[in-house]
Amino acid sequence: MQAEVLVIGAGIVGAACAHALAKAGLQVRVLDAGFGGATGAGMGHLVVMDDNPAELELSRHSLELWRGLAPLMAADCAWSPCGTLWIASDTAEMAAAEDKQVRLAQQGVACRLLDAASLTRAEPALRPGLAGALEVMGDGIVYAPNVARWLLAQGGDRIEVEHAQVQAIDDRGVRLVGGAVREAPQVLLANGIQATQLCPGLPIRPKKGHLAITDRYPGTVHHQLVELGYVTSAHHSEQPSVAFNLQPRPTGQLLLGSSRQFDTVDPCVEPDMLARMLGRAIDYVPGLAALNILRTWTGLRAATPDSLPLLGPHPMREGLWLAVGHEGLGVTTATGTAALLAALMTGRVPAFDPAPYAAERFAQATAA
Repeated sequence: MQAEVLVIGAGIVGAACAHALAKAGLQVRVLDAGFGGATGAGMGHLVVMDDNPAELELSRHSLELWRGLAPLMAADCAWSPCGTLWIASDTAEMAAAEDKQVRLAQQGVACRLLDAASLTRAEPALRPGLAGALEVMGDGIVYAPNVARWLLAQGGDRIEVEHAQVQAIDDRGVRLVGGAVREAPQVLLANGIQATQLCPGLPIRPKKGHLAITDRYPGTVHHQLVELGYVTSAHHSEQPSVAFNLQPRPTGQLLLGSSRQFDTVDPCVEPDMLARMLGRAIDYVPGLAALNILRTWTGLRAATPDSLPLLGPHPMREGLWLAVGHEGLGVTTATGTAALLAALMTGRVPAFDPAPYAAERFAQATAA
């Protein structure tokens, strides 16, 4: 196959981009080193986030695309439209829930406020005394590694996957470890935290996270549960931090997060950080203390200074495109990322403004 685009990385973002480019009529070769990354380590949530207007636009558009794909996906993609409950622990957080409801509703996102009694009926496992919650009905979860493989398979003969490590990007395409060359007029960098090895100037830094999964306890919780303090306690903290995030998996297992640590690439589970994270979860769902945890692990998110991904053309390198820096929202925003890149790379008008995600906002860093 003579590739028209080389996609570096076969995680959820790279796979979604390859799928969208193939649907747009291009021949795509996906190059993946097999290192594993955030796709296999993350929670697989599909959640509308509204920390800023650009994040809301990208995640909202992405969720619409996910819901369109859901009926087509294979069963092992583990799609579940469980929705999200943003938990308010006190009156101040309940006021934040009300503000969040207004922002989401203005963008057409289906959501509703639950008072304390309604929250207890919806999720009896939560501790008493919580103020309420905001329910976002259209959120969901998937098993991202299987979704990535499914997306690549949908491309038929327009997508070819090669297990190879890229050593360098040049004007003709890429050079692989061992010296082989793969040529194409366009290259799309979508390999997460590894992207800085090929583009050292990219303003991306690692953000480590811990996760734990329990044995099967079906019916313990019904929604994805996230504390409303999540954004302030973890998403933007520069210090090691934890927040309550609990997912009911279709298997009946419970997936627990989350923690964040900057500037470490050590993959080891750290008992102190894990204990903090589990303690936070038990504070919200006391019954978790009696459940059996089967496995714990860590992963690295690729974070930018403003927590928005780098999407679009590289500002200094002709033919090089970027789809990196998604931090903890790579699964959620993979579809919106793919739609945006496919439009830009084929000369079409994208469905939403690409400017907030353009690498030019960090031009001084990327120029290096």
